[in-house]
Amino acid sequence: MKQSLTYKKAGVDVKGAHSFVQGLEPLARMTRRAGLLRGIGGFGGLFDLKPSAAGRSVMVASADGVGTKILLARRVGWYEPLGTDLVAMNVNDILCVGAEPLFFLDYIASGKLDPRVMMQVMRGIVRGCVESHCVLLGGETAQMALMYKPGEFDLGGFTVGIVGRNKIISGQSIRPGDVVLGLPSSGIHSNGYTLVQKALPVARQKQWGRELLAPTRIYVRPVLDLLRKKTPLHGIAHITGGSFQEKLKRILPEGTTAHLRRNAWPVLPVFKKIQAEGVSADEMYRTFNMGIGMTLALPPKAVAGVQRLLKKQSTPSWVIGEIVRGKRGVEWVK
Repeated sequence: MKQSLTYKKAGVDVKGAHSFVQGLEPLARMTRRAGLLRGIGGFGGLFDLKPSAAGRSVMVASADGVGTKILLARRVGWYEPLGTDLVAMNVNDILCVGAEPLFFLDYIASGKLDPRVMMQVMRGIVRGCVESHCVLLGGETAQMALMYKPGEFDLGGFTVGIVGRNKIISGQSIRPGDVVLGLPSSGIHSNGYTLVQKALPVARQKQWGRELLAPTRIYVRPVLDLLRKKTPLHGIAHITGGSFQEKLKRILPEGTTAHLRRNAWPVLPVFKKIQAEGVSADEMYRTFNMGIGMTLALPPKAVAGVQRLLKKQSTPSWVIGEIVRGKRGVEWVK
């Protein structure tokens, strides 16, 4: 007699997934904030905008993942940074238009649910939500044995925030004479890992695993503090894929060039290790953040006050360049 085929035998453990989601509820409660009506567990999370909205406001949304950093995490066996990265990549992005993150949702797709690994990821997500004062409102855990091999998975994250219509930061107020202030990264963050894994032998990847996987720094609290104090920030750029040439250029108005100096801040040791494996300096600065995870463009007269406020938030900063007249883009100068 032919054995009866079940969904579980086909590779999908519905009961196990349900138990995993139930176990997330205590973690999700750590991320509560004003406006939350109903979080994970239902068909949809509910959030009331009124407690957060001030005057005429607009919603800001972002979606992102963590790329091939997942492969390195599997090789090293440390997954928690991926969850923090997932939140950080989204909340840091909407922060660039001056938005306060309100809630976050995650999407996890795997071949077979590994509760130990997924719980590490979720702890990282909760950490990121707590750091950014953002509710973990919901998510989806999908088991797709036909698409992913055992041990394989992918992550997606989504955030929604809010900003006053008259407080949107677009970069269009950036003008020649403005200063470019750099805020420190915690490491590679979540971009460039294909090059990292091509450049470094597997033995080096495992040896330096904790340094290579350091979770992405979240800038929400210090930057929102600046905005609440009415600091004149003309532009904010999250330095991720494409580094300065792509991300800082994105916010520059026509007729402006950002002149940056490579010796203006301390380059983190992890980047020196990667470069020593045969990557040119120009390629390093085209690919990686090199120790600067976010840039602020502001008037020169505001710099000293901003640096004092950032220092109170335990966030160092460096003047790394200035805005001049010229073709829209980024140039390295001495």
